[in-house]
Amino acid sequence: MSNVRKSIYDLLRGSFLTDESSFKNWRILIFVVVLLLIMIYSSHSADAKVVQIAALNKKKRELRAEDVDTSTQLMRMKLESSIRDKVKSKGLCPAKKPPQKIKVTYNKE
Repeated sequence: MSNVRKSIYDLLRGSFLTDESSFKNWRILIFVVVLLLIMIYSSHSADAKVVQIAALNKKKRELRAEDVDTSTQLMRMKLESSIRDKVKSKGLCPAKKPPQKIKVTYNKE
């Protein structure tokens, strides 16, 4: 039991970093730390991109709603009844007889 206790104590003290073969341990430790830093950076950048995507989706929904609203207003403005009401105040009214077609002939002489 004392051998297990001594090995745990040596591990907690960090004697594996100060031994003769500690160069191998340092290389592995530095490699693991670099991998952890890369993983943290990638997770933070992924979170930032998720937030950015959510903001862009919200803006897209707002712009789509504005487009639908604007097109609805345009359709209402194009209606014949709304045009008649607007030009009635200026003294214009629909024609009593329908328009006539005018045919133009062109001679190439």
